[in-house]
Amino acid sequence: MGSKASILLQDEEVSEIQRETGFSHNQIVRLYSRFTSLDKTNNGFLSREDFLRIPELAINPLGDRIVHAFFQESNDDSVNFRQFMRTLARFRPIKTNRLNELNSRDEKLKFAFKMYDLDGDDKISREELLAVLHMMVGANISEEQLGSIADRTIAEADQDGDSMISFEEFAKAMERVDVEQKMSIRFLH
Repeated sequence: MGSKASILLQDEEVSEIQRETGFSHNQIVRLYSRFTSLDKTNNGFLSREDFLRIPELAINPLGDRIVHAFFQESNDDSVNFRQFMRTLARFRPIKTNRLNELNSRDEKLKFAFKMYDLDGDDKISREELLAVLHMMVGANISEEQLGSIADRTIAEADQDGDSMISFEEFAKAMERVDVEQKMSIRFLH
């Protein structure tokens, strides 16, 4: 336990992060080690560039949107360790014996909704849906097919007739989707 990560992370802070996120002590120490290895300037914060050095994010078609989500937590150009952990907590598998607000079904849905709500107006428009579809499939599907997918998606989800998808409509459309499983990452114990 004499690693750089455990020395810089105070036990009191680990306990607070445990209560807030539901991660175990060992998970927090390991994720802190990962955080510090990404922090190339050693200033205790991560920049967008630091995140984009993660190979899995760099090649993910939604990598930029995922990185953006970390910065929504901070409302700044940088993310500290606690903000990093709060965002990651949304991907922690739901365990009935360790309930946590950050990784609830509702929080996972809000996170997914924000991936599509590009302008942050709490609605998903046809244009936003098309933009995210473009990110995901690139040039593999024609514009006409993408437009058809976007139109059909909005027609199925839109309940108030405004040709947009609100969070409530999004959540209703996702009722039969196992969001808890699909939006979970196994973190090492």
